[in-house]
Amino acid sequence: MTEAVGAGNGRMTREERRVIFASSLGTVFEWYDFYLYGSLAAIISVQFFSGVNPTAGFIFALLAFAAGFAVRPFGAIFFGRLGDLVGRKYTFLVTIVIMGVATFIVGLLPNYATIGFAAPAILIGLRLLQGLALGGEYGGAAIYVAEHAPHAKRGSYTAWIQTTATLGLFLSLLVILTCRLSMDKESFESWGWRIPFLLSIVLLGISVWIRLKLNESPLFQKMKNEGTLSKAPLKESFGEWKNLKIVLIALIGLTAGQAVVWYTGQFYALFFLTQVLKVEGQTANILIGVALLLGVPFFVVFGALSDRIGRKPIIMAGCLLAALTYFPLFSALTYFANPALEEAQRLSPVVAVADAGECSFQFNPVGTAAFTSSCDVAKSALARRGIPYSNRRAAAGETAHVEVGAMRIASFDATDDADGTARAAFEAALSDALAQASYPAAADPDGINTPMVVLVLFVLVLYVTMVYGPIAAMLVELFPTRIRYTSLSLPYHIGNGWFGGFLPTVAFAIVAASGNIYSGLWYPVIIAGITFVVGMIFVPETKDRSIQD
Repeated sequence: MTEAVGAGNGRMTREERRVIFASSLGTVFEWYDFYLYGSLAAIISVQFFSGVNPTAGFIFALLAFAAGFAVRPFGAIFFGRLGDLVGRKYTFLVTIVIMGVATFIVGLLPNYATIGFAAPAILIGLRLLQGLALGGEYGGAAIYVAEHAPHAKRGSYTAWIQTTATLGLFLSLLVILTCRLSMDKESFESWGWRIPFLLSIVLLGISVWIRLKLNESPLFQKMKNEGTLSKAPLKESFGEWKNLKIVLIALIGLTAGQAVVWYTGQFYALFFLTQVLKVEGQTANILIGVALLLGVPFFVVFGALSDRIGRKPIIMAGCLLAALTYFPLFSALTYFANPALEEAQRLSPVVAVADAGECSFQFNPVGTAAFTSSCDVAKSALARRGIPYSNRRAAAGETAHVEVGAMRIASFDATDDADGTARAAFEAALSDALAQASYPAAADPDGINTPMVVLVLFVLVLYVTMVYGPIAAMLVELFPTRIRYTSLSLPYHIGNGWFGGFLPTVAFAIVAASGNIYSGLWYPVIIAGITFVVGMIFVPETKDRSIQD
């Protein structure tokens, strides 16, 4: 049956093209839905979390975004089990409907001013549904394509699925930008932001219609006909050491490193441009968008190359290159995107002077902790502005202060500032001192070396394509057919949902603690390095494996 679907090594058959197109289109749509929320988090915080102060509202909006990442492994377990029991086709039909309907409802959902606390409660519930659905979608699409592909072309065929996250991000940015340019700012922030969510119903209809025309995976159908399906895929996957060992190796030796390289190249690069280098948001999105467009074909290039030389060498090379070159690449971004920042740092260095005993490591992935000491207030203010600084120890109990060249700005204890007066005074004094020292409030558009910035971003995206292009085929080949959906989905979504999803929060905490705007890169560098070492030692090459067992 498998041979009939993907006969020989000739050109792709019509059925194979339809399988790849339907699977990829649906997955692009799911990523589009998922990224819309993150791209519009600032507006959503105003619409649905206006019952609290703006800062807390934005934190809650980001928390709702993070909730979608946090539950992805649970969606992987639930839908992975369903996919191994019921079938690949019907499982990812369910996931796409859940994702599409949840996204459409966000576009219709009344805001806080209309229905009060019910608005954010429903919104978070919809985000949880989206995260669960996404946890089941990727594994289903990757397995479905791989189980239709000829033996010698699994890497190139499944690489099309790997393009979908990047294309989904690009599509969401394009639709948002189009809506912004077609109306004034007030209209977009009042009601126009809903249009991208509402448009998803059209994409949902097209995706479901195409997927309904597909047949079940031939390998799954064969096992179903023979009565050899797993009756307890969760127990087989995670309760038997021979399979659990492969799951753990796949997580640490493959997906953890792949995730941080992927998030650094696409998300942290955008965060660094906008929040640290202060490049205007629309300009930063265009720069990232151009780099993504240039990079997308390389998902398929490296997927196809993995059919020839193996999956492991390409993925490991991507992790190693990332670990070795992230610091110089992000330094180059600063040099080409905001050279005035480097010059100000050279002429008027900033120093945070504080009692080390009152300084916290500001890691707060769930948005519940409050960092109120004078040290934390000073360091978080500098980190938010993207200001590089060094640290100097103060006497025990001394109130922290910031030195900008010869100027000194006293910090304050936020627990004694109920009305916000002290914070307003500190922020104003700090901004004034930084302005006097020629620290740029924003990157000068005329000072941006656009070709070089795009080149650096393209290199970062190229690393993403190296680690991500071949990984679907490799994960499929690691696990037996009877428990493939369950076993594959969990390490992939723990890697991407947790190791990758926490990257911005961890990186910000490291930057705030050290003062070095590049120190947040230690997180992806260390994780990618661990994956390289573990992968080289424990991960087997899989390109020549049969997946029919």
